[in-house]
Amino acid sequence: MLLTIVLPAKNESGAIGRTLMRLRDLLPQAELLVVNDGSSDGTAEIAREAGAQVINHPYSKGNGAAIKTGARAARGDVIIFMDADGQHDPADISVMLALIEQGHDMAVGARQEGSQASLVRGLANKFYNRLASWMTGHKVEDLTSGFRAVRADKFREFLYLLPNGFSYPTTSTMAFFRAGYSVAYTPIHAAKRVGKSHIRLLRDGSRFLLIIFKIGTLFSPLKVFAPVALLMFMLASVWYGYTLYNFGRFTNMSALLYSGSVMVFLMGLISEQITALMYRDKD
Repeated sequence: MLLTIVLPAKNESGAIGRTLMRLRDLLPQAELLVVNDGSSDGTAEIAREAGAQVINHPYSKGNGAAIKTGARAARGDVIIFMDADGQHDPADISVMLALIEQGHDMAVGARQEGSQASLVRGLANKFYNRLASWMTGHKVEDLTSGFRAVRADKFREFLYLLPNGFSYPTTSTMAFFRAGYSVAYTPIHAAKRVGKSHIRLLRDGSRFLLIIFKIGTLFSPLKVFAPVALLMFMLASVWYGYTLYNFGRFTNMSALLYSGSVMVFLMGLISEQITALMYRDKD
């Protein structure tokens, strides 16, 4: 089983050398592929000196774009995606490979308590996990972990769905569940990163709600649209009962809520059909 390890890197000169040396010691036969996402420091040079193949982006395209570049270039049957900033322990790769050999299509390193960068991000990830678990009907232990092993052929099926930003783990996990592929989790401890994080709470936090809805509509749109439609229908009925009892008439507000609930439900049905087409078997 040929193994490729893909490390997206942007200004990670402080840690990438040690990370690659550790990988080379533990997995000497693996293909090491560093995607240099427009770094302005010596990341590319250090990676080459450590024996990795380097693919350069002429400018920063985003973490997800680097992941897609690495997945297209990888020659391995199995691809390991991990951070270049020292957070992920290469020793955990053997456990994920064992899960792949057992028949799973994706193995994810699930960060344990104390591994989150901040309390806010920890709470946000817990919310993500619960939402994804409800959507899929399976327990999702870490939806946003970037440390994962995947079967290359199956992962490439969903490259067109992956965003260029930091939410590629979310999208790929939901896509695998939707396609009926097997996803397994193994507990890991993520160390404190070397250098400064590229995630900004103010900049990336505004995308939080959009990503939540994207998760829902990516996997099962009706699980998002149907509750909204039901809530609008119940509000319409309550308001109609109130106006009928007190004023003996049917109001425009009730009509608007009733019609809105039907429209939202129909939008959910249409979205469900579109989603089914997105995951059709291309073979």
